[in-house]
Amino acid sequence: MSALLNRRSLVVGGLLAALVYPFLVPNDYFIYVMALAFIYAIAAVGLNLILGYTGQLNLAHAGFMAIGAYAVGIMTVDYGVPYWLAFFLAGIITAAIGALAGIVSLRLRHDYFAIFTLCVGIIIWLVIEKWDSLTHGVVGIIGIPAPTGIGPIRFESTLAQYYLVLAMLILALFVMDRIVHSLLGRAFVAIRNGEALAESLGVPLMRTKVTAFVISVTYAGYAGALYAGFVRFLGPAIASEANAFDMIAFILVGGLGTLSGPVLGAVILTWATQSLQFLQDYRLLIYGPLLILLVMFMPKGLIGTIKVRQAREEGARAAEARAKAAATDERASAHA
Repeated sequence: MSALLNRRSLVVGGLLAALVYPFLVPNDYFIYVMALAFIYAIAAVGLNLILGYTGQLNLAHAGFMAIGAYAVGIMTVDYGVPYWLAFFLAGIITAAIGALAGIVSLRLRHDYFAIFTLCVGIIIWLVIEKWDSLTHGVVGIIGIPAPTGIGPIRFESTLAQYYLVLAMLILALFVMDRIVHSLLGRAFVAIRNGEALAESLGVPLMRTKVTAFVISVTYAGYAGALYAGFVRFLGPAIASEANAFDMIAFILVGGLGTLSGPVLGAVILTWATQSLQFLQDYRLLIYGPLLILLVMFMPKGLIGTIKVRQAREEGARAAEARAKAAATDERASAHA
């Protein structure tokens, strides 16, 4: 019960902090950076499903985010498709390509799967960079329209777009929470804990892994679609392997296999990157060792470490309560 109350209080506290954040910062730049962190958090939540809950390392995740972003950019700029229709179709396109890639790649296991997806990510990046007639090549796509209004609500200002991204992040977390606490989510965790054991329990390995992969890349696609409407410019760099490794770092810092970990990691590392921009390329000399130290001393991430400590404290309190109850019984029997 105490753990449930702590979780609810953290959720409510985090939501309230996100809601009032724009009124506590001096200018739109801080709002812009936080919204960007939330967009990457949506993609990281999706990656966490295949990595943290299913145990499969997908190094093409940034490529699938780029597919969603470029789908919106191409449809809105080149073909005049309304933003929200392009947004909806971007997720479907990403899921369809992800299903094809998953069916092929998930026949491999462990390191071979990771290497294969790394190659897939590089292929996506090369297609974006070289297919000038479709993706505009290295020039990129300029002038992507912002999300159109919904009824009386308009998304022209940075503040309005911040709350739109926040609403999408809350929806993404809600859906992911329902998934991971369902029977399907338990099947994902069973595969992570041991594929042979999961198969012996009747879990269809290939179908379940492909399902996890498709859901994961769909999150990346919708994050990319939001990114396109928020930044309004796209270049091949969004599909780079560096972007994929950044999202893995978000998960490792926040907590692998936790719902809120990728969000916390995305916020911390996005702001850390922005704070070290003045160092230019030398910022990696500080950024890298800090990540290594964090992984060494907090291997379960920030949220994972907190959960472990809470579990230990609850276990200690339960053991103390049992010891007191046993002592009371002994005294009662002695008096009798």
